Order: sequence, then structure tokens, then C-alpha cells
Amino acid sequence: MIDLIGLIRVFTAKDNEVLQAHGNMIQEQFEVPVMSRSIPDQPLGIYDDASEEAALPKIVELGIQMEQEGCRLLIVSCAADPGVRELRSRVSIPVIGAGSSAALVALSLGEPVGLMGITEGIPPVMKVLLDELIVGYSRPEGVTNTTDLMTEAGRQKALEGARSLVEKGAKAIVFACTGFSTIHFADVIRKELQVPVVDIVEAEGLMAANYYKQIISAT
Repeated sequence: MIDLIGLIRVFTAKDNEVLQAHGNMIQEQFEVPVMSRSIPDQPLGIYDDASEEAALPKIVELGIQMEQEGCRLLIVSCAADPGVRELRSRVSIPVIGAGSSAALVALSLGEPVGLMGITEGIPPVMKVLLDELIVGYSRPEGVTNTTDLMTEAGRQKALEGARSLVEKGAKAIVFACTGFSTIHFADVIRKELQVPVVDIVEAEGLMAANYYKQIISAT
């Protein structure tokens, strides 16, 4: 396998459909080839400082391996951009982070935004980039990891959270967790609340596809 975008999932996906979800979204929307892999022994993904610390060396090791297998660009598909800085110092190919990608797309709107995530606070990389545009942050009640978003109760609480952000003045919703992308929640918000949504996987795909096509055309 050569000339692919390598996508790193930061939780251990036993279900192949779940593993491929982000890569499939990017492939379908941007017509680029994506190979998805997930790190080991992380069934609940990254949801606090301890789980992020445990994931970092796994992300770096997997990224190095994927470059050796022929990937021309890497995506770390997590809002906190874990391991992105470390990977950039260890590989010779571009590394795209989901959180910074979504924040930069949202920044291009220049409008007040509300962020939705599953951690206690906004991922620092997104908070720094969006700064004064942030009108609020919502963590759905009862949702503490990505698997909780796959329940009906999790989806209902997420929609309530999005609605509360719009009521606070958000002109767009920005996902600060890729789990919302996995369940295609952007379409739900767009339909129910009629506001733009920066889907974090769409954002990372937009950035990655742009650079990937430049890399391929130059070779």
C-alpha cells in the first residue's frame, strides 16, 4: 500500500465499520485514498489527561509505522491533536491534527461559535485558535467517552447541548470531538437547528486532501 493518507484513530476499534468511519467520510467527500488504523489497548479512547498520556507513545509508534508502509500524509483524528507535535519531529511527511483543522475552518467564518465535546473543557489547541469567538462549550450530560455518543440518550443530550449553544448566541457549532462525526451528528444539527456545523472529520479531511493532492501532483 503506497501513496495513501494514513488516518490514526485514538481508540481501539474492534468493529471494522467504526474503524473505517472517518476515513470513509474523507474518501467519499474529497476523493482521496485513506488507510485507517487504531492504537491498541485504548477501548474508550482519549477522554482525560491520563488517557491522553497513555495514548501518546502509541500514536507516535503507529504514525512511524504508517509512513514506513507508504503513507504520504498522516491525520491524527482527535480533537486534542494528541501526538501531532511529537509525530512531526519523528516522520518526514505532513501531520494534520483534527482539532486545529476544525478550529481553523471555524475561524474562517469569523462568527461566534459554540463548541461540543466530551472532555471537561475545550481542547487547548482549539481554545487558543478560536479564542474570543467562543461563546460556550457543551459536554452532553452523561457522556464521558465516545462510546456514550452511540446511544440514543447520548444523541438526545447532544442535541440539547447544541440548542443551548445557539441560544447563547453561537452562529455555528464546532465539534470538539470526532465521536460526533462518527454518528453523523452534523446532519442532525443542521436539520434541527438550521445553523452551520464545522464537522471535525470533514475539516481534517479538507486540510489533508488539499496537501495530499499537492504532494501527488508534484511526484
